[in-house]
Amino acid sequence: MKAFVSIISLIIITQFSFAQSDNPLIKKTASKATDFVPKGWKLIAEAKGDLNKDGLEDVALVIENTNPKNIINNSGKLGDPELNTNPRCLLVAFKKPNGWYELFAKNTTFIPPPNAEDAPCLLDPFGENGYMEIVKGLLKIHFQNFYSCGAWEIYNFEYIFRYQHQKFELIGYNKSSMHRSSGEQTNTTVNFSTLKMNYTSGSNAFKDSARPKTIWKNLKPKRLFELSTIHQDSLKMFND
Repeated sequence: MKAFVSIISLIIITQFSFAQSDNPLIKKTASKATDFVPKGWKLIAEAKGDLNKDGLEDVALVIENTNPKNIINNSGKLGDPELNTNPRCLLVAFKKPNGWYELFAKNTTFIPPPNAEDAPCLLDPFGENGYMEIVKGLLKIHFQNFYSCGAWEIYNFEYIFRYQHQKFELIGYNKSSMHRSSGEQTNTTVNFSTLKMNYTSGSNAFKDSARPKTIWKNLKPKRLFELSTIHQDSLKMFND
């Protein structure tokens, strides 16, 4: 009976450890920013700046799991021989007057993994030419979609968040594209604060004589996207 109980306990502990590995428990407070990184994960990006206008330097982190079970064999197929599909997590912590950090926001679906099994030719959207920064109190996150095979377009995405109404809300979104062969370019800019959107087409990276055309559009008022719940498909309507 004791042996049976021990086996059941071991199974429960193993299952819990694996679940915690892919969706980690993050500390609520920490004396330094790196203490928010749980065991088995690594820090891949960090940005510092005052986000809540209290004069203290807050921090945003992107962490990545290092679970070998998320490394997929892709040998003999398009793309790299191995695909790292380890999940990433975005954390935002406010600095307190006592010098400690307090976790305020967490998102486990917004920052894409290094590789995707359904798009093996897509280079790491965040780790190659993407980055994160805090500028004038705004959190800006940049992605780039560059395909080593199967597509000619390069896409750049920028998400701009501002701390307001006791949460981080998406106030701006920019998307640009360029065809590597023809040089054709497009650009979409969305301002969720002014409810204005514009789409520019007809420009060309290789031709100074190109005449771009911009179309403006008014957006209907709606609840703003929040940092804690936004995901990659949230703005799909603006990507078509």
